[in-house]
Amino acid sequence: MTAVIESEEHKALRSAVAALGKRYGRDYVTRTVAEGKPPAELWSDAGKLGYLGVNLPEEYGGGGGGIAELSIVLEELGAAGSPLLMLVVSPAICGTVIARFGTEEQKRRWLPGLADGTRLMAFGITEPDAGSNSHRITTTARRDGTDWLLTGRKVFISGVDMADAVLVVGRTEDARTGTLKPCLFIVPTDAEGFGRHPIAMELNAAEKQFELTLDDVRLPAEALVGDEDAGLLQLFAGLNPERIMTAAFAIGMGRYALARAVEYARERTVWKAPIGAHQAIAHPLAQAHIDLELARLMMQKAALLYDSGDDIGAGEAANMAKYAAGEACVRAVDQAVHTLGGNGLTREFGLASLITAARVARIAPVSREMILNYVSHQSLGLPKSY
Repeated sequence: MTAVIESEEHKALRSAVAALGKRYGRDYVTRTVAEGKPPAELWSDAGKLGYLGVNLPEEYGGGGGGIAELSIVLEELGAAGSPLLMLVVSPAICGTVIARFGTEEQKRRWLPGLADGTRLMAFGITEPDAGSNSHRITTTARRDGTDWLLTGRKVFISGVDMADAVLVVGRTEDARTGTLKPCLFIVPTDAEGFGRHPIAMELNAAEKQFELTLDDVRLPAEALVGDEDAGLLQLFAGLNPERIMTAAFAIGMGRYALARAVEYARERTVWKAPIGAHQAIAHPLAQAHIDLELARLMMQKAALLYDSGDDIGAGEAANMAKYAAGEACVRAVDQAVHTLGGNGLTREFGLASLITAARVARIAPVSREMILNYVSHQSLGLPKSY
């Protein structure tokens, strides 16, 4: 499924990451979930091989590439059955924001560790009463001398138990207008007043979800990332890579499920020929393959636009890619399970757990309905209903 438009370097990266993913595979993920552990071994090996930081600047230990390269890493690990969800968060969102807007000291302190996997950063934006409306974020930062005091709550924050810090989206008061404006803060997970509480999920994943409580967490002035007056720009600079990487996550998962179904359809014989010879089985699998390929093309377009500095163009393409990949993933997983029949629901074949996991790409980090809102407003120029 390697696209013909990819460079030789991208093909080589894809092949190398696929080999790493194959060494771990779905069994590794299943085992770590059962043991309640994070995928530390795979994360460490991916870091040592330079895959976690392919998008980060070379002068800070990264590979000097972009989101195009990082999306290949996540897609191929997913296609092998062992995706790393925190790739979406630590290098793609947090690493990108710090590389683009951080101070020299922030870059030196965080980027080398994010690149080699020895440090990990979570991302905190979603709140209990805000959801998709980031304008309703109530986590606030107020000045206390040269320090900041951060107070609020966040929910559905991935991998906090693995993280050294969380890049938290808060709001500060504009001294001129009194209105609240978004700002980004690096909050160490061992800071006084920082609390985390696991959220019980039906989703079987090695990376856990948490609710965060921030009770007057005192932060030094240098915890603020970028310009206090450019928080919205900086925020969306991280959200576009998040959407592109979510697409990669979905495409990888869909490819894994489809490959298992194709393998089964080739071998499973009920009447005179393998079931894959019947069009009722073959055609839906072919359609799933087409849908995943089309989603990947949009993901590649989004990554190209983002890496070339076209934030506006990337915004549209990233949303479309995330939407297309989420839909393609859900359909591929559903068809894979259906192809295997009863076997598709057994632990032996390991596809049933993907039914829940596939919905993540439809729901997070933004729902498909909000993406349709974005496209109808931004691309088609239709009026808003909210």
